[in-house]
Amino acid sequence: MCVLCHASAFRKPAGRADGVPNRYAVGWHVNEARFNGSSTHTMPFIEIPWKSRPVQIDYQWVGPDAADRPVVVFLHEGLGCIAMWRDFPERFCREHGLRGLVFSRYGYGNSTPRPAGEEVPVRYLHDQALEALPAFLSALGVERPWLFGHSDGASIALLYAHHFPGRVAGLIAMAPHIFVEDITFAGIERARIAWQGTDMKARLGRYHADPESVFRGWNDTWLAPAFRQWNIEDELAGIRCPVLLVQGEGDEYGTLGQLDGIRRKVPHAEVLALEDCGHSPQRDQPDLLSKCAGRFIRERS
Repeated sequence: MCVLCHASAFRKPAGRADGVPNRYAVGWHVNEARFNGSSTHTMPFIEIPWKSRPVQIDYQWVGPDAADRPVVVFLHEGLGCIAMWRDFPERFCREHGLRGLVFSRYGYGNSTPRPAGEEVPVRYLHDQALEALPAFLSALGVERPWLFGHSDGASIALLYAHHFPGRVAGLIAMAPHIFVEDITFAGIERARIAWQGTDMKARLGRYHADPESVFRGWNDTWLAPAFRQWNIEDELAGIRCPVLLVQGEGDEYGTLGQLDGIRRKVPHAEVLALEDCGHSPQRDQPDLLSKCAGRFIRERS
């Protein structure tokens, strides 16, 4: 069911003795369906500055051409891109009469790939939140959007809202990370095994110009010893906008402790826990997510 409540009200999912439900034992997987865009919009590029050089960012407008509410900007996960959202942004925006903006971050999808040998720093989420996202929104003239982030994208959204509280209308943060848990580390290690022993590279290559760079940039960074100390709990208290935190009760990469930590710093945040749902609510519970997130935005816009 769809419930907005406090994080402390959630029960621990059954059958998780080690924190990982059996059906997610293989770890991260590529969504098999390509983006089934019913929209007629093309996917253009826009140039933004990045570390003293220009890069091309692939983006797409979805939903009605005109809306009386702020734009909803979708921020993808650590291995995601425009196509890997599938048709969720389009359906969500059309259902709720919202204008949406989907894009692939630098290095992802059809955006400019990272050059060989370029390492992803431990603070890469800060770089995206404090440099790349502001540049991208400015280039397209987007002001005070709603940010709809998933996993890495949710952490980017939280950082952006803390550092630029006057520039965001609200947040939908799905499966956000604010610190590294053992379950997160274990899930990413399983993904490395899958990368080495399955056709994961070929599948990821359906969505990214350089799948090797995408995977290594995410996996190697999160598994680096220095990343175990990564923590953004002290960069949340500045968030003033409405916040809906969304977590699948069967999330294989994080526990509800992430949401508890956010609510200690952002007590006005509301929480949506989804049964029969893993790390990707937009895949596992798309209708329920759309209903609850759409209502949250409508009532607070």
